[in-house]
Amino acid sequence: MHDVARPVSTEAKMKLNRGALGLAIASVIALIVVIVGIKALQIVKMAKTPQPMPVTAVTSALVKEEDWAPVFSSIGSISPVQGAVVATELGGVVSEINFENGSIAKKGDVLMRLDASAEEAQLHSAEADLELAKADLARSSGLAANHVISKAELDAVEAKYKQKVASVDQMRSMIAKKEVRAPFAGQVGIRGVNVGQMINPGQQVVPLTMLDQVFVDFALPQQNLSQLTQGLEVRVRTDALPGHEFTGKLSAINSMVDVATRNVSLQATLQNPDHALRPGMFAKVDVILPQKHKSLVIPGSAVSYAPFGDSVYVIEKKKDEKTGQESQVIRQQFIRVGEARGDFVSIAAGLKAGETIVGTGVFKLRNGMAVTINNDLAPKPELNPTPVDS
Repeated sequence: MHDVARPVSTEAKMKLNRGALGLAIASVIALIVVIVGIKALQIVKMAKTPQPMPVTAVTSALVKEEDWAPVFSSIGSISPVQGAVVATELGGVVSEINFENGSIAKKGDVLMRLDASAEEAQLHSAEADLELAKADLARSSGLAANHVISKAELDAVEAKYKQKVASVDQMRSMIAKKEVRAPFAGQVGIRGVNVGQMINPGQQVVPLTMLDQVFVDFALPQQNLSQLTQGLEVRVRTDALPGHEFTGKLSAINSMVDVATRNVSLQATLQNPDHALRPGMFAKVDVILPQKHKSLVIPGSAVSYAPFGDSVYVIEKKKDEKTGQESQVIRQQFIRVGEARGDFVSIAAGLKAGETIVGTGVFKLRNGMAVTINNDLAPKPELNPTPVDS
């Protein structure tokens, strides 16, 4: 007899499914444990293996010792040694203008004439009266010599003659005042009148300025007064002439101190043969004191400024004890910053002459980093920088 297949019960099917599911779960757990174990071994190995710090390229600068003369800095403005706006004393109609705008005038040159035809006619009449009075005086003098007329009559004729002389002189003076002359040699500006224009007394005609020599007016605090004397060297720069520096002498110290600002007004004299400086220009002024002192100087870009203290990064050589190889690392050094001039600053404490420091990009560095020096694109600091306007 053949065996008949018995149907699998539902309970048996469930047991088979649970067994397969358990086996799958156990396999997944085992796989996860293996993966986690491998990663843990990798992490432990990485932790035990020292990782070299990345090498950063930096620019370098040398701490230099230089002679820096003490300087008092200020701002001021250029003013003329001789300058005036030429004006008319009398009113009238402009008949002639004898200069071109911006030209050079000599002392006594006639810049402008007003119509003086009426005054000239009156002058002719006064001159005729003077001739008559002169003839009367000559006749009266002869008569008086012969005792024909009295002394009183002769005095009256002399007085009349003098009155006529005064009238002629007055008319000539009036005509002369119709001419506007240059009171000194200099360069004229842009005229404010035109031919045919009716002007009033005191009308401004044209500015006249002597430019061969100029003043620079500025001020300094009263605590600097004891160190200031006439004749000190003064250096002047202006934004209108980038890259140019003008040298002059301190020529005047005001006798009073301003009660509002406690500053003393000063004036320096500069030679200006090429007329580059013009009155009204803004100027940066440095008064150079005669004594000098040694200062440690570094570029200002090398300093990391922070509320807790200013610092620089000193580049030092470090030798690996295992391999014997030398490398360059940086050490943060706190400093005390002194005076700043142009792109440089002086160091009052914290550095020594001859040390090498990081010149730029200090904000991205940290103590102990390995670095390599690359000065191919390093900026060149200057005492009198002239940055290009953006």
